[in-house]
Amino acid sequence: MVSPKRYDAVAITLHWAMAAMILGLLAVGFTMTALKPGSPLQFQLYQGHKSVGITVLALALLRLGWRLAHRPPPLPDTMPPWEKLAAHAGHAALYVLMFVMPLLGWAVVSTSPFNIPTVLYGTIPLPHLPLPRNLNDTAKLLHATGAWIIILTLVGHVGAALRHHHLLGDDVLRRMLPHFGRK
Repeated sequence: MVSPKRYDAVAITLHWAMAAMILGLLAVGFTMTALKPGSPLQFQLYQGHKSVGITVLALALLRLGWRLAHRPPPLPDTMPPWEKLAAHAGHAALYVLMFVMPLLGWAVVSTSPFNIPTVLYGTIPLPHLPLPRNLNDTAKLLHATGAWIIILTLVGHVGAALRHHHLLGDDVLRRMLPHFGRK
């Protein structure tokens, strides 16, 4: 089987859609936690954050299934083994975070003493996970720590892609960019 030179349209679409959602979740997450507790805007941001977070979880499942069924393009032969290992580790970390962070967020709302229902996009009720309330502080700490881990991992991921594109001049970044009509 011949390896593709670039990711397919489904993988590219999932990558960029999830990247936009995750960046949005980070921005909204920091904003909503800085607002006056109980304000109407804070409530709206929390509900939106939960809806998009669960969407990321669903898309992560789809993305993992797609990735397992579709071979990605190989890393350049010129990459040293340590760099290939770092790339694989970074991708694995991002996949783990795409699953763990929404689940931790779900644990936070499920163990909250406020017991506020989650209604995804204002229409789909999401049941609370059957977890004891005394896990709330731990879940909140892990979720907040995970946000910083995502930021650090994304900085490394984007930095590596830009290094390959601008300094090394290889196709590592281009293979994940949409075509927009070019071949």
